[in-house]
Amino acid sequence: MWTYMIRRILYAIPILIGVNTLTFLLFFIVNSPDDMARMHLGSKHVTQAEIMAWKKAEGYDKPLFYNSDKTGFVKFTDTLYATKSLKLFTFQFGISDSGRDISNDIYQRMWPSLAIAIPSLIVGLFFDITVAMLLAFFRGTYLDFTGVSICVILMSISSLFYIMGGQFIIAKLLRLVPISGYEPGIGAIKFLILPVLIGIVSGVGSGARWYRTIFLEEINKDYVRTARAKGLSEQKVFFTHILKNAMLPILTGIVAVLPLLFMGSLILESFFGIPGLGSYTIDAIRMQDFDIVRVMVFLGTVLYILGLVLTDISYVLVDPRVRLK
Repeated sequence: MWTYMIRRILYAIPILIGVNTLTFLLFFIVNSPDDMARMHLGSKHVTQAEIMAWKKAEGYDKPLFYNSDKTGFVKFTDTLYATKSLKLFTFQFGISDSGRDISNDIYQRMWPSLAIAIPSLIVGLFFDITVAMLLAFFRGTYLDFTGVSICVILMSISSLFYIMGGQFIIAKLLRLVPISGYEPGIGAIKFLILPVLIGIVSGVGSGARWYRTIFLEEINKDYVRTARAKGLSEQKVFFTHILKNAMLPILTGIVAVLPLLFMGSLILESFFGIPGLGSYTIDAIRMQDFDIVRVMVFLGTVLYILGLVLTDISYVLVDPRVRLK
């Protein structure tokens, strides 16, 4: 088993290097350091001397991959790729173009993002699986038909509708929670209730419908018919056999949302004024602070690959047959 897990971790290294290199190319070839200097200087008539001074001050005056003015191995280390991209692998994020300590910003802003994402994931997952099992248990009935129809309707509605509707009805008309804002400590709960609720409701349509499909596929398999033939009740078949075997595809689906636990929700945080990593990324894009954007893309990639590795490890623990592959 350990050999299997080590092999999966080693597979992730070239993927991370490739994504990091591709991100670097998109930033520095499509948008050159000269273009970045002009955007940050904000003047229509910027002189070349001003551009060179800004590039030198921000560390963008180096070649991309190969520095012919240096000797030895420094030809490869004194480059933009080494100073701006490779250092991310040591999690040295440095100072942004606007002069902010990126590591400190991430540490401060990750907690509001986690405060939204973790309850939304746990409660949402429990609610989606419960609804899906209920629909699968009463498959082919009016309850199943009505539930699937509601799920399709919920899937078809934009998340912006849930946000604006929740803010108008729950926050403005009923005045149960604040419309937006945030404060540290225990006082943050009143600001997080509405975003978490909207995150759960907006995802229940697609989540419950997908899990229902998984349960229906398991219901028609031979081991389920064998369990019924042995006299097991339908409830025991569901909770003892079907739910356990359905965990493999469910774990795969959870991987897709793991980066959001740390990275935050771009839309929710922006609309509700929550100072998390999602709004941090949006602000960096708006201010054209490319150092922050590169770091956030890198972290998102690391977290997604980590999720894939954890899923493979979960497969080993849940399904022993995977160890033989």
